[in-house]
Amino acid sequence: MQTALYHLTTIAVFSVLIVLLLGLWGLMRNKSANLSQKLMRWRVGLQFLAIVIIIGYLLMKA
Repeated sequence: MQTALYHLTTIAVFSVLIVLLLGLWGLMRNKSANLSQKLMRWRVGLQFLAIVIIIGYLLMKA
């Protein structure tokens, strides 16, 4: 179970990074502001999910 949570943590953190970079890239290229807003909302949700997974991993490890 710890191995699965470890891999889920890695996937969650990288997904946050990807969404963050996509949102920033859209802002720099002056693309749709609506899309950038939506991506930043997704980033916040993914960050919450990543934190929950990390806490679960730490609780399982202890």
